[in-house]
Amino acid sequence: MIEGKKVLVVSAHAADYVWRSGGTIAKYIKHGADVHVVVLSFGIRGESNDLWKKEGATYESVKAERLAETTKAAEILGIKNIEFWDLPDYPMEPALNDEVRERLIRKIREVQPNIILTHDKNGEDVLNPDHNAVAKFVFACSIQSNSNGVRIEGTKTTKQMRLFGFEPHQTELSKFVPGTLIDISEVYEQKVAAMQCFKAQKHLIQYYTERAHLRGNHLRRISGNQTYQYGESFSNFFPVAGDELV
Repeated sequence: MIEGKKVLVVSAHAADYVWRSGGTIAKYIKHGADVHVVVLSFGIRGESNDLWKKEGATYESVKAERLAETTKAAEILGIKNIEFWDLPDYPMEPALNDEVRERLIRKIREVQPNIILTHDKNGEDVLNPDHNAVAKFVFACSIQSNSNGVRIEGTKTTKQMRLFGFEPHQTELSKFVPGTLIDISEVYEQKVAAMQCFKAQKHLIQYYTERAHLRGNHLRRISGNQTYQYGESFSNFFPVAGDELV
């Protein structure tokens, strides 16, 4: 059941959460989940090539456009709780220091999520080392958040949550293995509209539109439910655990 679930989404760059989980986010919000999104960087250096082609483009002008794009996309998806941490990108790994680590642990403990969505820990994004760094960082922070020995004043230790990894661009080249398929048919148009906000990465609009069709095919074939038209795919950080096969 989706209603009442708490979800934390951690996105390396301004558009990642939209390409890779926008449908799932919109669906969870529509059905009563409490969804929080943290955008670690705007992707100014590495994910804004088309914006840099504009005459007179500067770091600040590109940043302003990326903020406007992602803010509009978040509104379309129904996201009310979103934070922009404005870390440097390309490379992002040096910025994922102890201060940012504590900040993310605090955020995890504030939200107390049942689910965290972030970049794929089990694969290897062949085109974007920032995504790989963030996946490992979020996973480590989630484990520390669960630990009573990690003492951060004013915070409450979390219980083990489920973690899922985004499907990256160039799926097969990045060794991504789908573990969970989610039907997003009822919010597909919202996702497409949100993707269209990003003028800096127009090529990904077609890519993730095609992915939604492909994953919809997989959903129908695997589930037998012919009403599934569009889907999103995630890797599982952990095996499913319970008292029956589901």
